[in-house]
Amino acid sequence: MPQPNTSINLLALTEHQMVQFVRAQGWPDYRAGQILRWMYRRRVHAIDHMTDLSARDRMVLTDIAVIRRSVCHTVLPSQDGSRKFLLTLDDDLTIEAVLIPDDDRLTLCVSTQVGCMLDCGFCLTGTMGLKRNLKSHEIIDQVLTALDRLNADERITNLVFMGMGEPLANCDALEAAVMCLTNKSWGLGWSPRRIVVSTAGLASRLERVAALGVNLAISLNATTEEQRRVLMPAASEIASLKSLLAACRRFPATPNRRLTFEYVLLAGINDQPADAQRLAMLLRGMRCKVNLIPFNEFPGSRFRRPSDRDILRFQSTLHRSGIDAFVRKSRGRDVLGACGQLGNLPVSHGSVALTPIESRC
Repeated sequence: MPQPNTSINLLALTEHQMVQFVRAQGWPDYRAGQILRWMYRRRVHAIDHMTDLSARDRMVLTDIAVIRRSVCHTVLPSQDGSRKFLLTLDDDLTIEAVLIPDDDRLTLCVSTQVGCMLDCGFCLTGTMGLKRNLKSHEIIDQVLTALDRLNADERITNLVFMGMGEPLANCDALEAAVMCLTNKSWGLGWSPRRIVVSTAGLASRLERVAALGVNLAISLNATTEEQRRVLMPAASEIASLKSLLAACRRFPATPNRRLTFEYVLLAGINDQPADAQRLAMLLRGMRCKVNLIPFNEFPGSRFRRPSDRDILRFQSTLHRSGIDAFVRKSRGRDVLGACGQLGNLPVSHGSVALTPIESRC
């Protein structure tokens, strides 16, 4: 627990830490729930707005604590209605989150690291290297920021941890964030069924995802060990294709849920009929579906997006093998907000000009 004479970031406190904090001020335990509800349910930025605390208590709280949120937000609008948020953290590092509309759904894609510990060749984030893990409140702040900027008729329906970084490499912060997001007493009250955690293959940590009750997506992208080593070198060292699939078969999925496998299609690399046939064999007998993601190009990448004909041929091969396969729509490509495009490129670069609709610093 921070010392009383330091500036405490209330948003960084867990529920247990908040209880300890209010006790240290001589306040009753229920005050912890009050403060947490103000920050998460009502998304206040200032302690003075907590009007069910007395003026004296608010003054005491203001002297020793703050609600520290990210301080600089740039919003990049896509022609398809997606919005990419650039958030500046306390140490001036930048992370990205993307709000994605799709029929009656509005999905927020959330980051868990600044950069990424992995080096998947088809992902712009992987070119950054890992700057650092995000803290749990920095993960949650992306959700709060997006909620602050919704239009009156909008409601976020789904959360996916598929932004910058490998979520299972930052498991403690991920678990703490999910707890706040799903808490129904003072948190945001999200159903775990509306949350997806994606991993590039940290097989030993899949059980921790199961304990959270959220959905699991595995970024597979290869059908042989050699192919996986070329496309995903670091992930391949952590877990071979064989060990990853064995862990997936052990995953304690509930009867009404199934695993999701994500497969980025790269022209001439992993999009051939033989690849589709091998993928069908690898997944045989699993309760699963496959999301096919045509490669989203970014400046400097050596990969290309497959033709529509090759994409549909790949999907048809899986269908004939009895596997549900869906081609994911690419959203936000014009603002580098699509899958694999989040990274450290400037707002204006090369052949892509990104114009923010809002910038708050």
